[in-house]
Amino acid sequence: MSPTKTYHDRVLIIDFGSQVTQLIARRFRELNVYCEIHPYQTVTDTFLEEFAPKAVVFSGGPDSVTRGGSPRAPQSVFDIGCPILGICYGQQVMMHQLGGRVDTVQGTAEFGRAYVTSKNKLSILDGWFTNGDEQVWMSHGDHVSEIAPGFEVYGTSPNAPYAITADVSRNFYAVQFHPEVHHTPNGARLYENFIKLAELKGDWTMGAYREKAVAKIREQVGDKRVICGLSGGVDSSVAAVLIYEAIGDQLTCVFVDHGLLRQGEAEEVVRMFRDNYQIPLIHANESDLFLGELDGQSDPETKRKIIGRLFIDVFQKYANQIDGAEFLAQGTLYPDVIESVSFSGGPSVTIKSHHNVGGLPEKMGLKLVEPLRELFKDEVRALGLELGLPDSFIGRHPFPGPGLAIRCPGEITREKLEILRKADAVYIDQIHKHGLYDEIWQAFVAILPVRTVGVMGDGRTYDYACALRAVTSVDGMTADYYPFSHEFLSETATRIVNEVMGINRVTYDVTSKPPGTIEWE
Repeated sequence: MSPTKTYHDRVLIIDFGSQVTQLIARRFRELNVYCEIHPYQTVTDTFLEEFAPKAVVFSGGPDSVTRGGSPRAPQSVFDIGCPILGICYGQQVMMHQLGGRVDTVQGTAEFGRAYVTSKNKLSILDGWFTNGDEQVWMSHGDHVSEIAPGFEVYGTSPNAPYAITADVSRNFYAVQFHPEVHHTPNGARLYENFIKLAELKGDWTMGAYREKAVAKIREQVGDKRVICGLSGGVDSSVAAVLIYEAIGDQLTCVFVDHGLLRQGEAEEVVRMFRDNYQIPLIHANESDLFLGELDGQSDPETKRKIIGRLFIDVFQKYANQIDGAEFLAQGTLYPDVIESVSFSGGPSVTIKSHHNVGGLPEKMGLKLVEPLRELFKDEVRALGLELGLPDSFIGRHPFPGPGLAIRCPGEITREKLEILRKADAVYIDQIHKHGLYDEIWQAFVAILPVRTVGVMGDGRTYDYACALRAVTSVDGMTADYYPFSHEFLSETATRIVNEVMGINRVTYDVTSKPPGTIEWE
């Protein structure tokens, strides 16, 4: 992945494979500083010259500096004259390459909460140690046993005698802990101090990004036409509104309605984009096609593959009706790009590959427009607000591409989908009424593939059971169930059973992720 052209001061994060490298980038972005993550293998002398960073961060990583062939930084990075911050493995790389020593010694590992004691004052530690030792999060087996020439010790922990080191004359700083994680409570202050000493302007704002993105879209597209696959989710919606601002009616959105959307969702998407924004929109109502092919299918992977295949086929059918279309717009985000780079050779352990990174089916012959590929999810929401999208839309919970198909374990029928839509609408209404919507990352109802006996109006019923799901999360990678009160659950269950014909039993899913997933399939 080549460096992105930008007019902002930039921080380069060299990724040595830590699972929390993205959190480093988040810390800088939250402080309005632009940064990019690049795997250590790609950071060559030529790359450094082109990227011209104002500061560099070495991430953590799972390897050992003592192992032959383990990751290293390019030696030239130490000669470009900008501040460098090494974190965990990054500290060990810095010490090793600059003449220090790293050892693997039994009994010196630290994992989890630790406390660092101050040894000397240091500008990057302004605001630290005001109440004694500082809590940090450690995750290391090796440790620095001898610091490199020019460095001094500014903090120690029980198993890390060089927990904080620095060569102030060269603006090189190194810490054994992870200041980017929330378990290091004062970590954000350390990044603020690093930004100050690097003299970074902090001009990364959504207003500035919007202006740059519009100019970039116009330059890329020229007078050609663009089609955008609109799912109704936040990412594709923000991308569509941004592109429309740049090129107007050269954009046509194709909204594939697969019949697996929530109650009133298709109408809401059409109303917002066609009526409110006057964006050219094709509403491809293909619910009969999708539900027909899903009939009798119960395996979750089979259902996903059917939906994915049909979506591409349907999208291509309508795209072919748009004369002169040369570009396809996608709502690819920066975490997708990072994970896909890792997948193709970066050091991180890949969690998943992404279908929307790396191009389209070649037969479509379209070039990609991805105006959000530098943004994290919360930045996309901020850009949406900058563009004037309604708060209620921007703040909506995530909704999966396969829609209600993966909230309907077992076979999918129109009857079950209609029951599910009504139950979900009641549940979300309850969450809104109790003022809980913004506290929850994602909430939904799953209709279970079982019927249960019940009693209603002195008569026997034999209807479906459903499960309520609500989780809190930062990024969707891990999640905890939301601790509703018993009063809320009782009230919600009563409403669903009374208002939704076809359900006579309500349960609440209290599984966290891991071991479960957020969705049921």
